[in-house]
Amino acid sequence: MGQICRICGVDIPSGFTHCDSCYYKTNEAKADETKRKYNIKTRLSTLGVLAGLLIASVALAQPTQEIKAVSSADLKMAMRKLWEDHITYTRNYIISAVAGLPDGDAVAARLFKNQDDIGDAMKPYYGDAAGKQLSALLRDHILIATEVVKAAKAGDKDPLAAAQKKWSANGKDIAAFLSAANTHWPKKDLEEMLQKHLDLTTEEVVGRLTKNWEADIEAYDDGHAHMLMFADLLTNGIVKQFPNKFTGWPKNSKL
Repeated sequence: MGQICRICGVDIPSGFTHCDSCYYKTNEAKADETKRKYNIKTRLSTLGVLAGLLIASVALAQPTQEIKAVSSADLKMAMRKLWEDHITYTRNYIISAVAGLPDGDAVAARLFKNQDDIGDAMKPYYGDAAGKQLSALLRDHILIATEVVKAAKAGDKDPLAAAQKKWSANGKDIAAFLSAANTHWPKKDLEEMLQKHLDLTTEEVVGRLTKNWEADIEAYDDGHAHMLMFADLLTNGIVKQFPNKFTGWPKNSKL
């Protein structure tokens, strides 16, 4: 007994559900549907990949951190602060050492820290090794200063003269080191300025030992102003050597 096609109703052999014509049409439709779904999935996958690439390209195009040049005025103020600390804590040490005050060691420790701070300030421009070497030279400068104060207080002329000679030699070493790092720091100018610093500091010591307070204060005031000039010379040299690192610096500025 025959059967009829479930789609068109024509007679078909027993055991079949569709006629040949409807069978092929049905399979073609299924194939088309499968192909359509595959194409949709493929397109969605492709769009996902493209979207990911687009997001990645945008992220790469954006800098992770905006790089800004440092203000030359900020460098100037920071450099002045460092050398003001130098002159101020040197004076504090002189006062404590001459008077035999109990804060001498604490003041000396703070003064030594200042030498490390100055060396650290140079590291961004001249490297860690140079910063450490400058700190070492400045620490020697302070150690010799304590010898000068001690000898002056004791009234030992020969040890005082020897300490002052060593102090001057250290100043020349500092000048040579700095001038080798930056051609805008002439060695001769640095030597003269550092020696002036030593002379004014010695006048402070003598003024306190002799209780000539006016001379002591005048030497400190002159030394303070001189130290600011020295700090500005260093700032000027750094900015001239690395102009691209700074903003707000007039060309041909002499501070």
